[in-house]
Amino acid sequence: MKAAVTLKRNHEFQRLYRKGKSAAAPTLALYCRKNRQPENRLGLTVGKKVGGAVTRNRVRRRLREIYRLHQGELRTGYDIVVVARVKAAFANYHQLERHFLSAADRLGLRDRGESGQ
Repeated sequence: MKAAVTLKRNHEFQRLYRKGKSAAAPTLALYCRKNRQPENRLGLTVGKKVGGAVTRNRVRRRLREIYRLHQGELRTGYDIVVVARVKAAFANYHQLERHFLSAADRLGLRDRGESGQ
């Protein structure tokens, strides 16, 4: 699969926080909103509270990989923002994956069954 289209501008993130739907898990919060485009756009936020640069980048890489692997299960036409919480620094990959998928299920983003569980 090709690389994910990303959200980069502050106003896009702010619009999603204000007008989008959200679901929370112990390690992350997920926001989504329809974008009237044929593809999903992904934004990742990992604040300084999560840890130093190495820790933040590790969490970011894991979240990006989780999204890449499950991209085919997600409905298209959404802006999605994943906000990592402090517990994400101490979670392993499988916990992050489980929390991402459960939040996506609660928001109705997954449409091809629960193949990962």
